[in-house]
Amino acid sequence: MGILGEIVKKPDEIYPLLKLKMAVKKAKKQIPPEPHWGFCYSTLHKVSKSFSLVIQQLGTELRNAVCVFYLILRALDTIEDDTSIPTDVKLPVLIAFHRHIFERDWHFSCGTNEYKVLMDQFHHVSAAFQELRKGYQEAVEDITKRMGAGMAKFICQEVETVDDYDEYCHYAAGLVGLGLSKLFLTSKLEVLTPNWEQLSNSMGLFLQKTNIIRDYLEDINEIPKPRMYWPCEIWGKYVDKLEDLKYKENSIKSVQCLNDMVTNALVHIEDCMQYMDALRDPAIFRLCALPQIMAIGTLALCYNNAQLFRGVVKMRPGLTAKVVDRTKTMADVYRAFYDFSCMLKTKVDINDPNSVDTLTRLEAVQKMCKDSGVLHKRYLQSSFC
Repeated sequence: MGILGEIVKKPDEIYPLLKLKMAVKKAKKQIPPEPHWGFCYSTLHKVSKSFSLVIQQLGTELRNAVCVFYLILRALDTIEDDTSIPTDVKLPVLIAFHRHIFERDWHFSCGTNEYKVLMDQFHHVSAAFQELRKGYQEAVEDITKRMGAGMAKFICQEVETVDDYDEYCHYAAGLVGLGLSKLFLTSKLEVLTPNWEQLSNSMGLFLQKTNIIRDYLEDINEIPKPRMYWPCEIWGKYVDKLEDLKYKENSIKSVQCLNDMVTNALVHIEDCMQYMDALRDPAIFRLCALPQIMAIGTLALCYNNAQLFRGVVKMRPGLTAKVVDRTKTMADVYRAFYDFSCMLKTKVDINDPNSVDTLTRLEAVQKMCKDSGVLHKRYLQSSFC
């Protein structure tokens, strides 16, 4: 029955799904008339899906800065991800990318589908970038420079240890968190806590690790060369080669390795909660909170799930719509993290070699949610999952 069957089984997701579809249609009709801004926002809708909706809820100045920042980093990521580009060509482009964003006629052909269009017509993004206020430009340039250098480093270096893994995720996404925080501070809409840099990095690491876990099969099957981001220090405890995880004869070891990876990601949740709890602007809060809830929901689905090594594992559209519809305050975040951590906890097998660590980290998450004092109001709202 597919999607229709899911809707019949989850009737409480029908209304949020309809609201989300209507919001997407409305957002597409609000594309700015200027060619460069029109390109930026229409491309944003294609490459970020529901995330573009919360970007568009920001005030005009910050919205434009975040939109351009997102597209610049998406372009940088497209170059890194394209395994058909020779290393001697890719490295200098990654390292110099922060300078190209100031060049109105620069473009670089790579990627596929909407990402190829983004790269071929990157001059529109450059034009939009140069209309941003100087403080925004400086933040975007700094993060782009640091990210390009970090990506270049890991083109030539394997992810061997957990420290390597954390460093790679810092370059790929921790810097995104830092960059967004810099944009929020530039806008004067947020003050943030003294340790905002550490917390911002954790926000990025939690999302990146979730994506790396979820995308194992797509990355390992990449042609002409596999993308391998799972650290050898973890997968080496279970198999001889990373690609061995996808074979059915290794199912038990593969799932144990998967659970180890999920457990590693859970360590960032406390920092993520602290960061979100300090936010005061409602639109900025939703921009940050929705991806975090989607991440814990995705980890709950991936955990102990051998299907991850056979095909795609992701949250159903109706559940995504429900998360988008219900996430408005920090109380909603605590409820969502509690619900998804409970879902994950029910899947923990006591015989799993990492079960004690997994349960310890989940119990810490649940305690944090309970200590918030909002869970007693659960009768006002049904479960997220």
